[in-house]
Amino acid sequence: MILNVDHPDILEFIRCKAKEEKKAWALIEAGYDGSINGEAYSSVFFQNSNNSVRVTDKFMEAIKNNNSWETIAITTGKVVNKYKAGFLFKEMAKAAHLCGDPGLQFDSVINEWHTCKNSGRIEASNPCSEYMFLNDSACNLASINLMKFNQFDGQIDLESFKHTVDIMLTAQEILVDMSGYPTDKIAQNSFDFRPLGLGYANLGALLMSKGLPYDSDAGRNFAAVITALMTGEAYRQSAVLAKEMGPFKYWSKNRESFLDVIAKHQTAFGGVESQDNSQKILLEADSAWQEAARLGERYGFRNAQVTVLAPTGTIGFLMDCDTTGIEPDIALVKYKWLSEGGMIKIVNRTVKQALENLGYNNQEVEKILAHIEETDTIETAAGLKAED
Repeated sequence: MILNVDHPDILEFIRCKAKEEKKAWALIEAGYDGSINGEAYSSVFFQNSNNSVRVTDKFMEAIKNNNSWETIAITTGKVVNKYKAGFLFKEMAKAAHLCGDPGLQFDSVINEWHTCKNSGRIEASNPCSEYMFLNDSACNLASINLMKFNQFDGQIDLESFKHTVDIMLTAQEILVDMSGYPTDKIAQNSFDFRPLGLGYANLGALLMSKGLPYDSDAGRNFAAVITALMTGEAYRQSAVLAKEMGPFKYWSKNRESFLDVIAKHQTAFGGVESQDNSQKILLEADSAWQEAARLGERYGFRNAQVTVLAPTGTIGFLMDCDTTGIEPDIALVKYKWLSEGGMIKIVNRTVKQALENLGYNNQEVEKILAHIEETDTIETAAGLKAED
């Protein structure tokens, strides 16, 4: 569920899921089952929804300047309530800290990077907030397991990675016309704009394997260059498809805004620094974006958008991933309840490679792995350096 930050019900919306979370805690304390399908959580509301507040640059500036914020009646446009913008923002933070919701969607930025501005605004997203495009549109998703391109010497097999991007994007493009859609309008928009959602999974494991902390400049740099290469190559392939098949139906109507967004990507990519572990990827990404811009200007693009970083929760396990989507690992040892009953133990298999790349010898690695197996955590493992 998404609510604009100027909606009269915004404060109630911000707090609603956190209030229900507290109810569940009270039930758990009273002895009710607190598991995912237990009596506690099945007795409260909003457990099957992702809540997000849609905010604008104007609202963020109001927070920064400690200004007031007005909520507006939908039917009449009249002011209903007035709050301090910072108060609303703090309520969002408190609720999200308590239960994970609401998330934030930045309306101004989203529409600034919208490729098809002349066809309408982006008002919302799918439930997990990764796909954003026009109302009544759909996007088929596909994710690449990044660890499959990690070679024994620690380098990324860039030629195989680019080839995979090309093949996957082409397959997704074919799938647009082969799919079934819930409404005629969604089907028509899918045929007319052909948006695609190529993405990746296992980024956390890839960074771990290289001994790069997830929350570090080096980790963010590596994530930036591999994402830039995937997206640049995907747009390049979309332009190649446009050369052969023609661009999407409303390309001409949105040509200026589309090429402007491609230029924005190139400008943003230009701010990524070259580092030892990412220099080759950086050069490949730069080449992909230049070629995407050149071909796109001449032939247009077959697809109104090409990449989406989806969560890849359950499918990540089917893809043999240690970490989902773009996230770090939630734990080195995880237990997953199965829908038909029972539980499986999932152990992160990247730890050994990470420790080796950090300089630990075989004996040290085996001791740390044995500690994880015994305790389900790497913390307090003998011989583990504090900085690691």
